[in-house]
Amino acid sequence: MFVGEILKDKAPEVISVTPNQTMIDVLRLFRDNNIGFVVVSRRSGEYLGTLSERDCCNAVAQYGSEAPLMRVADLMNENIATCSTRDVLPLVMAIMTLRRTRHVLVMDGDAVVGVISIGDVVKHRLEESMHTEQVLHDYIAGTGYH
Repeated sequence: MFVGEILKDKAPEVISVTPNQTMIDVLRLFRDNNIGFVVVSRRSGEYLGTLSERDCCNAVAQYGSEAPLMRVADLMNENIATCSTRDVLPLVMAIMTLRRTRHVLVMDGDAVVGVISIGDVVKHRLEESMHTEQVLHDYIAGTGYH
């Protein structure tokens, strides 16, 4: 399965924040949108970095009670894992494993066109597995043929 196919099942919007917002702003955005990852940018399609729940936890561990009021620019991850819409799911899984990340930015040239999360990967691998299981069941049972 190609990354572009996975994006078709997702909301097209990539949620982003500006570098000058605070971590507490981002945490509220996480809560309100039931997400755990944002792109840091100044304008649509651009990316300067990312911020995840894990980044926020690490900031609290490092900076303590100062962390929630710190600027996103001071906390964001600039070493971003990316892929293309034409990449296949096993490659994205390998990127997530090697980079130890739960999110990968999907790029079209220099523009961000989506985000693939570990949840997206699990969902689509499960669907593929269930489909394969059904095909094998039908084959063994001699059903499903026309």
